[in-house]
Amino acid sequence: MHKTGEALGKLLRSLFLCDYFTITPFRRELLRLLNHGELVHTLQRAIHAGSLAAARGRRQEELEAVSGALTLLANLTMAWTTHHLQQVVDQWGREGHPVSGELLRHVAPVHSAAINFRGTFHFPLECYAKRLIPERNRRTATS
Repeated sequence: MHKTGEALGKLLRSLFLCDYFTITPFRRELLRLLNHGELVHTLQRAIHAGSLAAARGRRQEELEAVSGALTLLANLTMAWTTHHLQQVVDQWGREGHPVSGELLRHVAPVHSAAINFRGTFHFPLECYAKRLIPERNRRTATS
């Protein structure tokens, strides 16, 4: 039975490799899906860029808790991004610029450039200095 299962596995792997090397759309689709999976790992690294302290992550339940929390945060981030992507697609459709399903197949909700994971905000205060600091305006006007 073991030898039969092993032979079947080798046969299926050979068929897969034949398909992979000879069918270009199949290879492209497989590589696209693998790339999306790697982008999920990139998103998780963006969420948790540090390392675990020496006192944490030593026991199985601690590892499961950290892994589960990271997975939950990554899924929440992807859900948030998906929601906003859908709003854009809907708006474009209402404006007469529908987005094809073929194009959407290549979009993964794992980009995090617009998300601030570290809690540091940068505001262009120089643009609003006149409204924020009225005394400064009076000094520059009288000078």
